[in-house]
Amino acid sequence: MTYSVKTVSDGDTITVTDSSNKDIKVRFACVDAPEVPHTAAERKSRKLVDKKQFEWGGKAQQRLQALLKQGGDRVVLTITDTDQYGRKISEVRLPDGTFVQEVLLKEGLAQVYRPYLKDCPSAAIVTQAEAMAKHKSLGVWSDPKYIPAWEWRHANN
Repeated sequence: MTYSVKTVSDGDTITVTDSSNKDIKVRFACVDAPEVPHTAAERKSRKLVDKKQFEWGGKAQQRLQALLKQGGDRVVLTITDTDQYGRKISEVRLPDGTFVQEVLLKEGLAQVYRPYLKDCPSAAIVTQAEAMAKHKSLGVWSDPKYIPAWEWRHANN
């Protein structure tokens, strides 16, 4: 079943609409993308660690929007779980089969989220994609000042 993409919240969260026009919030399985600023204080932050996080978060979000547009703003989901916020954890593919998480990882715009890797149907694909980006120093791997999104969130909560 394909879903229509309604919004792109950041580099790893989208809202889709099903055939009965019901909105479903989707969090990408297997990966964690850099954060985008959610509050006015975050948008105004002058801390380098925040600026780096949001700079890469914006790039990840823009790349995801472009990828989804390429798929006609339609996606195929492989839902693996529901998180504590009610979002569907899912592998996301374009109608042509392009695995969205793999593309973001290959370009260094997301990182494998290892604590949940055991629940990831495509664990081998995502770890290989990340290793390739790391090896080529692409995206966040090219930026020595970038810290993983999960570390950034932990320091800011």
